[in-house]
Amino acid sequence: MVTRRGLLAGALALAVAPARAAGPKVVASDLFFPEGPCVTGSGDLLFVEIGAKRLRRLSSDGHLSTVAELGGGPNGCAIGPDGAAYIANNGGLSFRREADGRIALTGVPADYASGSIQRVDLKTGAVKTLYTQCNGHRLNGPNDIVFDSHGDFWFTDTGKIRPRDRDNGGLYWGKADGSEIREVAFPLNAPNGIALGADRTSLYVALQDKRQIAAYSIVAPGALDAMGTTPRAKVFAAPSGPFSIDNIAIEEGSGIVAAAVGYGGLAVLAPDGSLREMVKLDDPVVTAMAFGGPDRKTLFVTLSTTGRIVALDWPRAGLPSTFGMRA
Repeated sequence: MVTRRGLLAGALALAVAPARAAGPKVVASDLFFPEGPCVTGSGDLLFVEIGAKRLRRLSSDGHLSTVAELGGGPNGCAIGPDGAAYIANNGGLSFRREADGRIALTGVPADYASGSIQRVDLKTGAVKTLYTQCNGHRLNGPNDIVFDSHGDFWFTDTGKIRPRDRDNGGLYWGKADGSEIREVAFPLNAPNGIALGADRTSLYVALQDKRQIAAYSIVAPGALDAMGTTPRAKVFAAPSGPFSIDNIAIEEGSGIVAAAVGYGGLAVLAPDGSLREMVKLDDPVVTAMAFGGPDRKTLFVTLSTTGRIVALDWPRAGLPSTFGMRA
């Protein structure tokens, strides 16, 4: 998602990445605020356009197509155990086009009602809304979503920010068949990106307002290691700096790649949470990334204000996703 303040860089000057063997390659353009990339088992890239309210597919041969019209504000995407795409839909955001052609987020649209979790059949494009509320409370702004090894999903709800007030965010768990949803940690300070660790039990959540990446431990379906009813969270990374973290992706060796909004690039973290390097890109709102390619060393990155997706050669392989891209 896209409301950000600073995070991560204590030593900006220390770690600007050297040029890679090949610079960023634009693989899709003229998009309306792209986000939520994920790679399917066949190697296709799925992503959402928040402003256009749709799910797109970039096939391995370069063909771009629309999978489904989703409404609201589709934000995150993950492949489920049934091969369908599951969408964290924030319910809608409003935008304007700047004089230089960039897309700027302006707030909450007048027709906003609630966020949702949706299922999309990738063969037919059929869309089913699974959840719009939890325990009688609406989902305010679902942002990012990930499946665990049990076949269930976890998602962040960032909330909504308006000129005079804001909704709280939280961490949620749900079953893919639409039969159960749980509020696991609430309130949280603008939770954004979410990812499953290499051990398949660590759950990483980016907290925009706290400028942290928190780590939780999954101990059972829908349950985190907790003290009483409060999940135990360890701080994986919390450097200070003039930008914030949006989405995150995990390397096979347990490093984390984070979208650094404000800096306009990627913050690359070592397995101990220290800053390994910064990778500069030419968009101030770099929002999300996903590993793909035959060796999982291609990193697809959404450049949201300029409406592009680029592919980077990456020096380390990405972690295979639970049900999408495989080893």
